[in-house]
Amino acid sequence: MLGSTHGTLTTDSRRARVIACGEQPSPVVHGRPADVDDLDVSGRPLYAAVPDLDRFFRPESVAVVGASDAEGRPNAGITRQLIAWAERVGARLHPVHPTRRSVFGIPCSPSLADLPEQVDLAVLLVGDPLPVIGELAEAKVKFAVAFASGFAETGAEGAAAQARLAAAVRRSGLRLLGPNTNLNAFEKFRDDLDGPAIALITQSGHQGRPVFAMQELGVRLSHWAPTGNEADLETADFISYFSEQPGIGAIACYVEGLKDGRSFLLAADRAARRKVPVVAVKVGRTETGARTAASHTGKLTGADTVVDAAMRQYGVIRVDGLDELQDTAALLARAGAPRAEGVVVYSISGGTGAHFADLATAAGLPLPGLSAAKQAELHQWIPEYLSVTNPVDNGGHPVGDWRGRKIIDAILADPEVGVLICPITGPFPPMSDKLAQDLVDAAEQTDKLVCVVWGSPVGTEAAYRETLLGSSKVATFRTFANCITAVRAYLDHHRFVAAYRSPFDEAPRTPSPSFRKTQALMRPGQQLSEHAAKQLLRAYGIRVPREQLVTSAAAAVRAASLVGYPVVMKASGAQIAHKTELGLVKIGLTSASQVRDAYRELTDIARYEGISLDGVLVCQMVERGVEMVVGVTHDQLFGPTVTVGLGGVLVEVLRDAAVRVPPFGEDQARGMLGELRGRALLEGVRGGPPVDVDALVEVVLRVQRMALELGDDIAELDINPLMVLPRGQGAVALDALVVCR
Repeated sequence: MLGSTHGTLTTDSRRARVIACGEQPSPVVHGRPADVDDLDVSGRPLYAAVPDLDRFFRPESVAVVGASDAEGRPNAGITRQLIAWAERVGARLHPVHPTRRSVFGIPCSPSLADLPEQVDLAVLLVGDPLPVIGELAEAKVKFAVAFASGFAETGAEGAAAQARLAAAVRRSGLRLLGPNTNLNAFEKFRDDLDGPAIALITQSGHQGRPVFAMQELGVRLSHWAPTGNEADLETADFISYFSEQPGIGAIACYVEGLKDGRSFLLAADRAARRKVPVVAVKVGRTETGARTAASHTGKLTGADTVVDAAMRQYGVIRVDGLDELQDTAALLARAGAPRAEGVVVYSISGGTGAHFADLATAAGLPLPGLSAAKQAELHQWIPEYLSVTNPVDNGGHPVGDWRGRKIIDAILADPEVGVLICPITGPFPPMSDKLAQDLVDAAEQTDKLVCVVWGSPVGTEAAYRETLLGSSKVATFRTFANCITAVRAYLDHHRFVAAYRSPFDEAPRTPSPSFRKTQALMRPGQQLSEHAAKQLLRAYGIRVPREQLVTSAAAAVRAASLVGYPVVMKASGAQIAHKTELGLVKIGLTSASQVRDAYRELTDIARYEGISLDGVLVCQMVERGVEMVVGVTHDQLFGPTVTVGLGGVLVEVLRDAAVRVPPFGEDQARGMLGELRGRALLEGVRGGPPVDVDALVEVVLRVQRMALELGDDIAELDINPLMVLPRGQGAVALDALVVCR
């Protein structure tokens, strides 16, 4: 179970067992008792607690603790910037310093207790913020910012110091940004730009500079939250808050490590409910990146495959570069929902159009061919020998006269077209100037998305700087790749939010009868025998073969006759992880003599290997189907996760698996199967019948229920192989491994 964090619900790690015993937990959120309906079956919160950060971003009064006007000192420069910021937001600023009577001409208080009024925000320009936290609490300060470094980013000793700081903050009731943060929240934002804005969240201030600079290209930025080490306020808090703010069209994030996976998913869920796109660069795709990020912020980066899957699950758009973050967030912030999904590439060069179309198609963008009627219409202005199917090649000359605008309007009038992309690989005035103007004018008259790729390496041309960037309707890019990435994210996002149903709304609140049945099977810190593991599966409605556990050769023969030949015999014991490698599995047994011999051989091997058995399983032999694996593992950030993939020996060879973080619904379970490289096996190959996908999905959902209810008790659950039978015949768990926590 994930540890509790300030700003999320404090929960009982055994809530399910508490409720089963008739007791009620009493979690709190921001000091308020939480309703039990706000918690899932394992005691985790189901909804994000949205912090009220209005007074953080626009305080009425600010205290600067450690303020200075000594020239050449860092605190003097910071104080000067804070004074300018306070004036811009209309806040009263109060310097605090024990030995100064005034700072930059402003009366200075010797301590927080001597302030002339209660302040909303305290900025701490001190080397160690911990001793100040108690004073802030006594002064009833709502928010504080700690710039000091030397905490979790420095190693174990710093992490311990940060833990003490976080504990003090929790006791105080205030909210803290930092430590190891900076002045980005107090930057000067342009107030002369219109349209939906980008809200920015970064753990490294410098990494947010490219997005902040987009204001110079006409893109509005409303907030910047530099979260630093996140001893208290974290990325999730700001996503939740920004999702509720009017005028924010997209949230852009640079994340080095997540403080708490559950909090992040709850925040992403809130954004998805509000249809606010979240675009994120998440460091840690490689081992080197993960190690570097941890040294910077002291966060867990998490297994990247789980992080990636969790982000997709909740609609967070993950990009790799800061340039992609800029362009994708800007497009999503400014463009309305698509009227259609069709993308048309329009160019003055057949080579340019073909190149762009290849890249776009490979990236999954839908490029439908235009209808014969639409092509005939375009050929009124474009020579017959040029292709206008999609991409549309005008040959160049029509853009220089009245025909250029006619062509653009005709394409945008097609009901199958939702996006028009015009790559301009280089300036060729005056035609490129007119083309740019026609695209801008057409964009003003349509509710469809118009994108331009301005390929000139110079970027000083008037057609680019004034015409294209001067338009709030045209999305302008500098590279093919960034345009394709952003448009794909745009279509994916709107498709996602249109169909989004929060899995937290359907998450179980109370334990199932299955949970109560399984408590006697749990063995803390131990691995269960196969027999016990299958009992666990059976309790949750997962089908296992007909089988009996026996302790003598004679009993094995009787069991085989009841189970029905042919049979499989397997040694069953808590110490056995890989039975096949040890020779502890015998298959295809067809007679009583084979069963007797197999029993003796299995027990002899176990005795020789020093393995304690609880018996030998005599099992129904199930042969025809596709072997899959379904399991539960415990991720450091997100807690229990569910995996499905190709099973048997293919697990280790192909590593073809998909992951989800509970809770999730049937659509996500089916989506997992769609992500598998070997998914064609489920549809039937080389004359084989399609398998029972519905039964496989049902097993995945039942395993998810186990993860939700038993996630604190199970370190690992592995059903391998799960034999998925032909359509209509179900799925059978042939083997199972369960390791208790």
